[in-house]
Amino acid sequence: MAGPEDAVWTLLLAHGAGAGMETPFLARVTALLVERSVRVVRFEFGYMAARRTGGKRRPAPKAETLIPEYRAAVDAVCGGRFQGRLAIGGKSMGGRIASMIADELNGEGKADALVCLGYPFHPPGMPEKTRTAHLEALSCPALIVQGDRDPFGNQAEVEGYSLARGIEIAWIGDGDHDLGPRGASGFTRKGNLAAAADAVAGFLAELEARSRT
Repeated sequence: MAGPEDAVWTLLLAHGAGAGMETPFLARVTALLVERSVRVVRFEFGYMAARRTGGKRRPAPKAETLIPEYRAAVDAVCGGRFQGRLAIGGKSMGGRIASMIADELNGEGKADALVCLGYPFHPPGMPEKTRTAHLEALSCPALIVQGDRDPFGNQAEVEGYSLARGIEIAWIGDGDHDLGPRGASGFTRKGNLAAAADAVAGFLAELEARSRT
């Protein structure tokens, strides 16, 4: 857990399919969000944690099978010394899993928002295999931070989807799946990650402001 204990918002972040919660991407995003007064809690799914203890390197299980672990992480946060509002989400696969249970947790009063960092709208090179059906009727307030050239769903592709009206998308200039730009694009990785953190913090602050009116 990182960030002020009296933060209005806590953001629970899960990792992507191929790397754990200590990746440079998640570490930097966490630091930037803490600077913006958001408390961040990162966690790992069991298959990834097993790699740290010398377990066999296995591929990520199907996203649906990890839902119970995500719910357990939410219960652990809510059952601790947590006060304030909770947003759930994650990087790539982690955000996808959170999105699959966001409405349920919102209805149970356990989550107030969803934040996805690089949502895997489809596998790279297979735009026909979309992972958007549940996003068409999502009612939980949601923000997706997406690189505009992400191979898992670029801006031109995503703008053609029928997503729920409550889903906001923050496009990151020339960003790939880790929001990184190309060298000659005029954008920088440092600037893009800061823009992502600004988008998340601004989204959460706006939700809080709406709740007070």
